[in-house]
Amino acid sequence: MRALVVIDMLKDFIYEDGALPTGKEGLKITSFIAQKTIKYRKDGYPIIYVCDRHKKDDKEFDMFPPHCVAGTAGGEIITELDVRPEDKIIYKRRYSAFFGTDLDLYLREKGVDELSLVGVNTNICVLYTAADARNINYKVNLYEGGVASFDQEAHKFALKEAKNTLGCRIL
Repeated sequence: MRALVVIDMLKDFIYEDGALPTGKEGLKITSFIAQKTIKYRKDGYPIIYVCDRHKKDDKEFDMFPPHCVAGTAGGEIITELDVRPEDKIIYKRRYSAFFGTDLDLYLREKGVDELSLVGVNTNICVLYTAADARNINYKVNLYEGGVASFDQEAHKFALKEAKNTLGCRIL
């Protein structure tokens, strides 16, 4: 069974006034992701929203400006996406959606063996989630029209790396 994993489509990453915005590239993928959630929901597949969520003093802020702090508006899923009660929300503190979360357990309980990834940033959270998924034997698809980054060269590299090194399908 497949699942759609929506990574970090959060106000701090997508909206221009966010703490760490992807810019117009992030905004461009919003409607694509909204359409995919409708299709996956209609087909009866799970939809998982993975959300960056940090403590105020998180060590990640040594590298990046504070963003997606728990309890702030910037850490909320963007309003353009229709999150439903049956959708799963997973909070993470690091790049991979698998690190320190119950994502793998949830997927195995649902019988999921194939993931379709969308969201931001292609070269950070999407790529590291794809790598961890492949390392524990999930089939992984990346929708090229559904991923974006603030750095276009890094975005292109991440897609190439996902395909050539990880064996992900780029759709």
